[in-house]
Amino acid sequence: MESARLIQTSLLVFLLLSLSVSYVHCQATRVGFYSKSCPRAESIVRSTVQAHFQSNPTVAPGLLRMHFHDCFVQGCDASVLVDGPDTEKTAGPNLGLRGYEVIDDAKTNLEAACPGVVSCADILALAARDSVVLTNGPNWQVPTGRKDGRVSLASDTTDLPGFTESIDAQKKKFSAKGLNAQDLVTLVGGHTIGTSACQFFQYRLYNFTTTGNGADPTINPSFLPQLRALCPQNGDATRRVGLDTGSQNRFDSSFFSNLRTGRGVLESDQKLWTDASTRSFVQSLLGSNAFNVQFGKSMVKMSNIGLKSGTQGEIRKVCSKIN
Repeated sequence: MESARLIQTSLLVFLLLSLSVSYVHCQATRVGFYSKSCPRAESIVRSTVQAHFQSNPTVAPGLLRMHFHDCFVQGCDASVLVDGPDTEKTAGPNLGLRGYEVIDDAKTNLEAACPGVVSCADILALAARDSVVLTNGPNWQVPTGRKDGRVSLASDTTDLPGFTESIDAQKKKFSAKGLNAQDLVTLVGGHTIGTSACQFFQYRLYNFTTTGNGADPTINPSFLPQLRALCPQNGDATRRVGLDTGSQNRFDSSFFSNLRTGRGVLESDQKLWTDASTRSFVQSLLGSNAFNVQFGKSMVKMSNIGLKSGTQGEIRKVCSKIN
């Protein structure tokens, strides 16, 4: 009897130890992570983003895009913020990112209030949410508790989806991060705010085909003259054009309405409608409420990619520099 009790006790201790070890190795985020260690953390980030947004509204789509680019490379660990040769920041897909100064200011303000507590990765996740709210988009609770990564390599940015890629290629990249086709369509819907340079879609407007008007046949013929006027064949390739025509500064579902009518600016965006495997998801998000609800869900899911634990992560003192 006594030996049986001893065995049961030993098993229970073993299970408890196993659970504690699993918890240590599985870095988890939760809403309100800083409620005791830095109660004003979220309000400090929010007020910093708001101050920058008031003087320069383009920081909103910039911060949203930066969070996406961060999470798809090495996970959501602020590796995209690191300065230096051959870091993620220097890679082609990241050269157009904007909003670094917002993160730096938020970090400075947080270090003054709670030194060494709030990670840069969490600042970026919160700033992305706040940017959506400032552009009349949905609000959602952001789980926090991320650590900042210690690795940032330009070569890893091949994980980012490209603007010419097929839907199958995009789905594979999303799937590798634990995201499904619904998440793909929803998160690309973040293009409802922001712009792209002519150089990333100009090829669709001229000599794309040898027949008809020479343009990508998926472009609405009535939309083509507008795009050509904005991006002449030998014009300024760096000129910025709204990705959601008629609503580039407001977070809404009109982006999907534009795809339905052949008014997607990027080839990869328009393919969400022309490809049968994603068209139904576009249709389901045509209403603003459906899009708002799903966007928050997909953002939370994305923001938990590749969380760092143990010595893999740290709380940086300066966001652009590994400790």
